[in-house]
Amino acid sequence: MMKKAENSIFYLVTAVFLVIILFPFFWILITSFKPSNEIFGAGAFRVLSDHSTLRNYGAVLTGKNILSSIKNSLVVSATTTLYVIVVSTMAAYAISRFHFRFKNILLGLILVISMFPQMIIVGPVFNLFTSLHWTNSYFIVLPYSTITIPMAVWIMVAHFGKIPLSIEESARIDGASAFRTLWSVVFPLAAPGVFTTAIITFIAAWNEYLLTATLNTEISMQTVPVAISFLRTQFQILWGEVAAATVIVTIPTMMIVLIFQKRIVSGLVSGAVKE
Repeated sequence: MMKKAENSIFYLVTAVFLVIILFPFFWILITSFKPSNEIFGAGAFRVLSDHSTLRNYGAVLTGKNILSSIKNSLVVSATTTLYVIVVSTMAAYAISRFHFRFKNILLGLILVISMFPQMIIVGPVFNLFTSLHWTNSYFIVLPYSTITIPMAVWIMVAHFGKIPLSIEESARIDGASAFRTLWSVVFPLAAPGVFTTAIITFIAAWNEYLLTATLNTEISMQTVPVAISFLRTQFQILWGEVAAATVIVTIPTMMIVLIFQKRIVSGLVSGAVKE
């Protein structure tokens, strides 16, 4: 009887939690189908509208800003992910395998850097990019990578630490170089961690707003979050189009998470549990 009551409480709490988490997404979805006069009018709190329309989606898809911003976000996010994986893999491998003084202090500094708010680096990065004439370009990948590399290194260190040294020693006995051992032996064994790091990095770069809004001010170089914030006229914000654009640009990240959710979970768990 007690077990049944505990299960009921667990499912009830889980249901309430899911409702709280999913409600904003649900509300954005139904808002995207409403005409503008119902978003704030008498029908604002109605789930189903009598005048549901795809007009908001049509306006977003036919406009050039959102489509070009999706392309920019894909390029920036993919490039950032590739760069972060390469750098964080080599750094994490060196930290996990080589013994040197102040190793723990270095890991602590990496963790502290990952906690810095982006607002602190916006000013210096803007001055640097302006002096180098890198604004309104894909060089935005560099500060994106700076933000995500500390987190990536921490995840990868945990996964490299689980791989037995005996495997690497066997490869070296067979004549493999250090780089060949890393690429052909260690890297495949750490694939869950690499995959998890790649997904988290891609989503973080896809959702980043502050740096792009500061460094890429031209419409042609805006990414998705910035482009959505400009869906407005002189006197009002086009909330219907904002909701429709939000639904559209959320689909890629949702698909990635849904398709690879098992790999993401296994990567996080395997890095957190030490055998």
